[in-house]
Amino acid sequence: MKKIILLIVFLLVPIKTFAISASSAIAMDLKTGRVLYGYNINEERLIASTTKIMTALIAIEKGNLDNIVTISDIIYKAYGSGIYIEVGEEMTLRDLLYGLMLRSGNDAALAIAENIAGSKEEFVYLMNGYANNLGMKHTKFYNPHGLEENNGVGNASTAYDMAILTKYAMENSTFREIFKTKERTVKTNYKTYVWHNKNKLLNESYITGGKTGFTEKARRTLVSTGSKNNIDLVVVTLNDPNDWADHKEIYNNIFNNYKSYQILNKNDFSIDKDNYYKDDTLYIKNDYYLTLNKKELESVSINYNLSKLENYTNDDLIGYAEIKINDKIYHKEPIYVKLKVNEKKLNWWQKFKRWLFKW
Repeated sequence: MKKIILLIVFLLVPIKTFAISASSAIAMDLKTGRVLYGYNINEERLIASTTKIMTALIAIEKGNLDNIVTISDIIYKAYGSGIYIEVGEEMTLRDLLYGLMLRSGNDAALAIAENIAGSKEEFVYLMNGYANNLGMKHTKFYNPHGLEENNGVGNASTAYDMAILTKYAMENSTFREIFKTKERTVKTNYKTYVWHNKNKLLNESYITGGKTGFTEKARRTLVSTGSKNNIDLVVVTLNDPNDWADHKEIYNNIFNNYKSYQILNKNDFSIDKDNYYKDDTLYIKNDYYLTLNKKELESVSINYNLSKLENYTNDDLIGYAEIKINDKIYHKEPIYVKLKVNEKKLNWWQKFKRWLFKW
């Protein structure tokens, strides 16, 4: 009888599962780069138009966004999604970037590449250089837009690498602004455009940006960023037929099960006074937070690694506060020293001179 009752309860009460349709998925903490959720995160896959995150980043860092770009016939090599610019049309580099990111313009990608590097080939060289410098070990770019080349090869990366790229890009205020824009009106010497972002996730209050992608070979790819209760995330899914819903599922799961904990407080920092610098004041310049679930919180520890300097002055770096989870170091916060000021007792002659000089 008990088994029957349990079976009925099981059937009536929905069981919440965390099942994602993507071939690869990741959720990374934007502050620390710590992976909070993921599977197949280092599996190389085609990334389609999420490529344009790299294209935009390079243009922002290398170009003058207020420069006028005169569109050349390079756009004739573009196909698929576009903003439908014309040869001879004049547009600022900044506006081209909005067309690139909001409407996923492949023509905009080629125009940007030519403007920044002189040719598509030179721009791709820059893209792969950036990838190497960022530690994107499983990434290879062949073009600035994400479509497959005529020989069938296409831009390939991993969920982890794309998260690393987006984490870096989100440190740039101009990128963040473009990444989150829902609508942009642009006037050129030829016409007026009104662009609406293809990213449906921007309708969610916690979403702070994103880039969609699709080709027949790559299938649906999506990169998004979100923020809630001091938790900042980047979520990447590759080959995901249900990406809108899956991203929401990942965000909701993390927001419901994780919390941002303050580990270091720059205004209330102290170390056991039985240290080498006990007569001085030690301080840090930054607060530090970690996004953790309850179980992880129990595994957090702080190790104060101080150097014993014989000669030091005010504001010298004297060590680090090492933040660990299960003995793995996730952050090293610099510790500085402020020397204690010793007031010397004045004799009567020194007191007299001090009094005299007041007059």
